Amino acid sequence: MLAAVAAGFVLYAGSPPRELWWLAPIAFALFAAVVRHRGARAGFGYGLLFGFSFLMPLLGWLQDFLGADFGPWPWLGVAAVEALFVGLAGAGMARVSRLPGGPVWMAAVFVAFEVLRSSVPFGGFPWGRLAFTQDTGMLLPLAALGGSALVSFVVALIGGGLAELAFRLRARRNWAAPLAVVLVPVVGGAVMSPFIGTDAEAGTARVAIVQGNAPNIGLGLLYEDGTLKANHIAAAKKLVADVQAGRMPQPDFVVLPEQVGSWGPTRTDPELSAIAAQLGVPLVVGGLGKDADGSLRNQIVQWDPATGAGDRYVKQHLVPFSETIPMRSVARQVSPFVDRFPQDMVPDDQPGLLNVGGIRVGVGICYDVAYDDVYTGAVQRGATVLALPTNNAWYGYSEMSYQQLAMARLRAVEHGRAVVVASTSGVSAVVRPDGSVSEQTEQFTAQNLIAEVPLRSTLTVATQLGSATTWALVALAVGALVATWWRPRRG
Repeated sequence: MLAAVAAGFVLYAGSPPRELWWLAPIAFALFAAVVRHRGARAGFGYGLLFGFSFLMPLLGWLQDFLGADFGPWPWLGVAAVEALFVGLAGAGMARVSRLPGGPVWMAAVFVAFEVLRSSVPFGGFPWGRLAFTQDTGMLLPLAALGGSALVSFVVALIGGGLAELAFRLRARRNWAAPLAVVLVPVVGGAVMSPFIGTDAEAGTARVAIVQGNAPNIGLGLLYEDGTLKANHIAAAKKLVADVQAGRMPQPDFVVLPEQVGSWGPTRTDPELSAIAAQLGVPLVVGGLGKDADGSLRNQIVQWDPATGAGDRYVKQHLVPFSETIPMRSVARQVSPFVDRFPQDMVPDDQPGLLNVGGIRVGVGICYDVAYDDVYTGAVQRGATVLALPTNNAWYGYSEMSYQQLAMARLRAVEHGRAVVVASTSGVSAVVRPDGSVSEQTEQFTAQNLIAEVPLRSTLTVATQLGSATTWALVALAVGALVATWWRPRRG
């Protein structure tokens, strides 16, 4: 029991912003050792403990968001619900651990339940996937082959291999196979690293990021109408002045964060139009907009210097109990701020690809980055650079922004594209196609960045395969679980 709890805390210690990626396979090794050759019920219990002790501290930013008035229950409740999926993974891992090649099947089962909890309930919650611990690690290059699913699988595979190696050494049995399971992925990541493309295949673009800042008041930001926009208009005007005075170079386009604007169906905004016209370049700006049918959408709009609002991307993955409220009458009993959102936002299912001054920009919004499909769809359709406008002002000086940046770094390698992260209050950053960060802001500061990024056209293997790797690993897990029922009956 203590080992399962310790494994969860070790996995948290290996998560961003700490650059201790190697702790993740060690944590998983400890967890795998605990559930190895156990019954399914014991595996579930140990998995529940492992999952909760990992997710509870990882999601501490939920408490920063809600504040002391709400108490710890929503935060602990989310951690507990997500830990149930880890418990189910533990039950499955316990069963398949007796099959020949146990570490392979255990890793596949864990990934399968990561996929499940990334899908349900209410659209899922991918936060805390093993892959997101590897933003600074040797295994990150493998994202270019199979995306987050492959990276999670490899972390779990190494951990399971380490556990099996320890058992075999103790029993003085042949340990060559588990040693190979540990070493082959590590060597594979090292071999892949030099082949991660960063060259500018389709030219370069000079991108400006506007971080206008916001008050650090968590949910209180709901009652600060106009503050986000005022701060970002002021920061954008400073960018205009700096460019016109020669203190900053002329950008090709400018990215402003999520929820800066607020528009009706005609999407007019004289202040944004003036800034775009003064710079003479398009803006990529986030805002909330009501369509002609009355639907409310979280969107990113391409703002042309001559014609104003143009093409848009509508957020695909809405945050449950925030942008959309499931079980509203029940949620109201837990969280009175629900009434500040009388209308659910409406998602879209179209990939975010905007033509920004002739540059094909793939966009996602905040929470979107945790999901595999958003940027995959954009890059498959021709995006040469990626943008992530986000509003992280809700979460204080927590680790949330750094956890999100780690996801952006993985997406950069997965698709071989630079990623431009524009946050209201930080962390904003420019991520190279190899996952390294060239520019980064501090939290809760007003700061503008300008960086030159490569535009790339080559599709990585991960982009070409799309979700195929994920479903192949899920099929592997299902096959292994079926085999655990078939083998005893056959015997």
